[in-house]
Amino acid sequence: MDNTDLNVLRSVAAWLAEGRGVVLGTITRTWGSAPRPVGSWVGIRDDGQIAGSVSGGCIEDDLVARLRDGALALEAPELVVYGVGAEAAQRFGLPCGGTLELMLEPLGAASQVPELLARLARGEQVERRLDRASGAVALSVPAGPGERLCLDAAQLLSRHGPQWRLLVIGAGQMTQFLAQMALALDYGVTVCDPRDEYPFEVAGARLTRAMPDDAVTAFAPDGHSAIVALTHDPKLDDLALMEALRSPAFYVGAIGSRVNQAKRRARLAEHFGLIEVELARLHGPVGLAIGARTPPEIALSILAEMTAERYGARGTPAASAGTASGCAT
Repeated sequence: MDNTDLNVLRSVAAWLAEGRGVVLGTITRTWGSAPRPVGSWVGIRDDGQIAGSVSGGCIEDDLVARLRDGALALEAPELVVYGVGAEAAQRFGLPCGGTLELMLEPLGAASQVPELLARLARGEQVERRLDRASGAVALSVPAGPGERLCLDAAQLLSRHGPQWRLLVIGAGQMTQFLAQMALALDYGVTVCDPRDEYPFEVAGARLTRAMPDDAVTAFAPDGHSAIVALTHDPKLDDLALMEALRSPAFYVGAIGSRVNQAKRRARLAEHFGLIEVELARLHGPVGLAIGARTPPEIALSILAEMTAERYGARGTPAASAGTASGCAT
């Protein structure tokens, strides 16, 4: 779940606590281009206040108009479609003739919004099951891998959490920018640097002075985790990488030139027993080749590669481009 939808959930919970009427809209399907992905939320309060978005604003305006006309005084969830036909798509601000299907759900005490927020705050993955006939909601732990959202005639199933997380080794200047940008992209950020002479203060990020291998173990990486080593010190970076490359983390990267990356891989194999399939997971030189030179530009290139890896998109890694991103030694 990204921070946009989490903020929708928080707003909705606050409105419900105030005794306000609330309708939650969930994008269940899209055709063509759409401004927001399937599963995105918009909350509509009984006075027309909006939290979140599902379009460029036109659909939200229509939902508010329907609310004021009494059309959103729903007794049960209702499925609506916006943008059928070019004229309607243009009217509702859907690009390229896009079409969007939205589940509108009247919320109440049975919606379990506070409980969902509490579970997400604990780092849990939660399956939310909405009964389309009654509007009743049940929360559970997913039985296994599955789609983010599944709709049938009886129910709407959606999966939420856990938060995407980033562990950065090294508290230098580049990490300051990387942490700030990652926080803006909804990552929970932890920075590890056992060197007291490197201060670190970024609001919202956590600092640990543990040794890097211990920090990775304590971080407990999962498939929603990324680990990036930025100290330029093999004694620190290698300790983190030997644990990170054996973990389920979706992304592991390290700064340094191709020459240093080759030396690093040799050290990790010789001294720590990493095998080729584990070493192949290392993104190094770290980041996409965007011509980055300054610390904030290199941080941007790292997050670009993390984003591409996260979504299975194509990018040009610095390791296969003409120059290493931001590092020549």
